[in-house]
Amino acid sequence: MTSICAAPAYRLKELNNLFIELTAKNCNQRCKDCYINFSFEKSPKDFISFDKIKTALDDTMSENIYCIYLTGAEPMMHPEFNAILRLCLKRSNVCICTNGSFLNEKKIRFLSKVESEGENQILFKLSLAHYDEIENDKVKYRGSFRQTLFALKTISRYNFNAVLSIQNYYKLCENDIIFNFENLFKAQGIVNTDLQICVSHPDYSEENFVKPADSTDCMSGRILTATGIYACPFLASDYRGRCGSSFSDYSKSVTAESEFCATCSKNNQPIFTIA
Repeated sequence: MTSICAAPAYRLKELNNLFIELTAKNCNQRCKDCYINFSFEKSPKDFISFDKIKTALDDTMSENIYCIYLTGAEPMMHPEFNAILRLCLKRSNVCICTNGSFLNEKKIRFLSKVESEGENQILFKLSLAHYDEIENDKVKYRGSFRQTLFALKTISRYNFNAVLSIQNYYKLCENDIIFNFENLFKAQGIVNTDLQICVSHPDYSEENFVKPADSTDCMSGRILTATGIYACPFLASDYRGRCGSSFSDYSKSVTAESEFCATCSKNNQPIFTIA
C-alpha cells in the first residue's frame, strides 16, 4: 500500500516583502511561459484601487517591510501607476516587475526623477528564458529578447539596479547560463544587473512538493490583490493560497497544495523575491 504524505505547511516568519498585484490580467504581451491564465477578453478592467493599497500600507505599519514589489500581469499598465509608485516609495524600496515594454528613455528619466525625491530606491525585475534571441523568443514572444535588452541598457545608463530572472526552461547548466549572460551584458554595455535562475515548472506529482523547501516567498512575503491577501504571486486569487481579506487580520500559514508549490519546492529558494 502506498502511503499518502500530507502537503507541508509554510509559516510566514516576518513580512519583509509586500507584493502588490496592480492588475491580474491586463498585459500588453502574451509570454508562452507565463503562469497567468489569461482570459479571451482583450483589456480586462481589473486594476486594484489606490485606496486599497493605501489601506494596506497603513495596516502594515508595524511590519518590517524591506521591499514592495509592483507586479501584475504588467503593472505599468495601471492608470495610476505613477501615484502608486510614489506612495510606495515613501514606505520602502520598490521593485517594478515588468516585461520592459514601457521602459523607454523618457520613462526612465521620469523614474530617475521620482527616485531622487526620497531616500528609497527603485529596482527593476525583468525576465528572459535564454541568452540566444531565437531560443528565448520561442518561449517568450517574438521581440522579447531585443525589447528586454533595450530596457536593461536604458536602465543601466541611469544607474538603476536590476535583476534578470531566468526561467531555466531548457534545463541548462547554471554555470553556462551565467557565463553566456555575463558575456552578453559585457557586449551590450549592461551593468548593475544580477541574474536569478529559477527551475522550470516541474510535473505535478506528489513527490515534487511533499518535501518542505528551505526558503520560499511565502515565508517572507504576502501579496495584496483586488480580491484580498494571498500567500505569493503564484497563488494570487487561488483559494488555496488565500490568507484573508486585508492586512488587519491575515493568516501567517499556508499549506503547499498547488502545483506551483512544487516549483518552489524544487527551486529551494525564493522565486519572486530578490536579494
